[in-house]
Amino acid sequence: MSDTYLVCGLGNPGSKYKFTRHNVGFLTLDKLALNLNETINKKMFKGLYTDARINNKKVVILQPQTYMNLSGECIAHFKEYYKIEIENIIVVCDDINLKPGNLRIRKSGGAGGHNGLKSIIALLGTQDFMRVRIGVGGGGLSSTSGHVLGNFAEDEFKIISEIVEESVLAVNEIIYSNLDNAMNKFNRKLDT
Repeated sequence: MSDTYLVCGLGNPGSKYKFTRHNVGFLTLDKLALNLNETINKKMFKGLYTDARINNKKVVILQPQTYMNLSGECIAHFKEYYKIEIENIIVVCDDINLKPGNLRIRKSGGAGGHNGLKSIIALLGTQDFMRVRIGVGGGGLSSTSGHVLGNFAEDEFKIISEIVEESVLAVNEIIYSNLDNAMNKFNRKLDT
């Protein structure tokens, strides 16, 4: 096995979904790649990816193009191809149970109703991968799919832009330092 990291952003492909709440994982990885002077434009295993280096470690930045509910297929292929240890997989995704502006980094856990995470857990056969969860709100709504597939409201976009920046820093912190330091630095709960 290698010490390569696989950083996966979850979302749905296509311009129709680019700025929806479900696509904050893609937005975060776009920003991460931009900061590293990389472009996520290589294609393999139904995913768009690029290879980069963070803290002199190889990092594969991946956006599955299978639509959210099948994200695990692409991620499982990349894990096997690059021989990546499960503890070196970082998944960045939206979370309806967190208010916009909240960020939660976890070592493992269940899917919490997130279909992308359900797919990954099923295909990898474990819940023990890191995740960076970005709050998009809407957990109490009767139609969560309408909420996550909707575009950000104007007042949300500034908050989300800031939290995307912070999520990039969190991913860097995990790779530069470790998960515990990233959790201590970036896990937060906003009152508003």
